[in-house]
Amino acid sequence: MTKTELIKQVAKKSDMSQKDTDVVLKNFFEVVKNTVKSGEKVAVIGFGNFEARKRASRTGVNPKTRKKMTIPAKVVPVFRPGKAFKEAVAKK
Repeated sequence: MTKTELIKQVAKKSDMSQKDTDVVLKNFFEVVKNTVKSGEKVAVIGFGNFEARKRASRTGVNPKTRKKMTIPAKVVPVFRPGKAFKEAVAKK
């Protein structure tokens, strides 16, 4: 599903215009991104959690040259689905 398709589906379900739905979704994504970027966690009960995790540095191999290299530590965004979301997906 693309962002455009998501906007259409949400607009249809909520009886909102696609333009208003687009604004709401853009603002939601922006708030989640900025909150996680600041180091806080966003918990949407029944859906899941968005958070940032530190990934330690590690040794890797350059596939082209086969030389060992150090991959630096970094912070990555993580989504952990909630129980209700997992159960809904499992019931396909």
